[in-house]
Amino acid sequence: MTPTATAEATTPATPPTPTPASTGGAGSVPALSGLPYVPSPRDLPTGDARQLTRVFFERLRSLEEGTHAYQYVRNTLIEMNISLVHFAARPFRDRPGGPENEDVVQVGIIGLIKAIDRYDPERNTQFTTLAMPYITGEIKRHFRDTTWSVRVPRRLQELRVELAKATEALTSVSEHTPTPAELAAHLGLTEDEVRQGMVAANGYSTQSLDAPQQPTAGSAQAPAGALAARSLAETLGDTDPALEAVEDRHALAPLLADLDERSTRILQLRFGQELTQAEIGAELGLSQMQVSRLLSRTLGTLRAELLHDD
Repeated sequence: MTPTATAEATTPATPPTPTPASTGGAGSVPALSGLPYVPSPRDLPTGDARQLTRVFFERLRSLEEGTHAYQYVRNTLIEMNISLVHFAARPFRDRPGGPENEDVVQVGIIGLIKAIDRYDPERNTQFTTLAMPYITGEIKRHFRDTTWSVRVPRRLQELRVELAKATEALTSVSEHTPTPAELAAHLGLTEDEVRQGMVAANGYSTQSLDAPQQPTAGSAQAPAGALAARSLAETLGDTDPALEAVEDRHALAPLLADLDERSTRILQLRFGQELTQAEIGAELGLSQMQVSRLLSRTLGTLRAELLHDD
């Protein structure tokens, strides 16, 4: 993900090999004559780095892009100002993959390189005035593009931040969670736009279905030594096969009510108590053959009524 320019930036700037007579300068290359030689640009104190940055920018303007001298001056500027990247990354320390993440430093260096390529010393402005917005912008873009679990449009990503700030501001005043209507009035948006932003905010982070569920506010805390909390997957329902029979049972109820007493009794003994036909016959004083015929006739009548189209 790191451009060529970044790779150059992260490699310590190596000037042309100085001769013994020129160790106080930048070597024997004429284009670098009189330019201070900085063996460890990253270790310079802030004040010295600021002064040398101005000197190196003045020389950079006079060099032809792509030459060895140009690369040396440009890389030294990057090394001298690398502390700006670490400073810009500090506010993001609490985010996943904060300043300790090498990717954050690399994208910050990209912003630093862009600032170096666009800085004009003739404007008489401090380099840091231009560099910090570039560095911070690249870091924010990195988090925007990589930290969302579900990819949503940039407009909705920015709206999530605005909604969070508005919610905090309104809550501190009204002491209750603001409604979508209150948020819309505060931000000058429609309620539909606010609701759309709230839905999109759910895509910022996700949770595994196998992760244990934490007790919600107001719920009873589990006693010490209790079983581990169930995962979300364990609390989700599954398809109940019995639901498919609900409609049939509902339609069958009035048909059963119209049966005569003997047929109803036979059905109860056969399907309720799960007796055999012989046992039913002994209970009702009928032969097994009679029970079989009565049962077949009753079931056939019920089936025909259920399948009958009004």
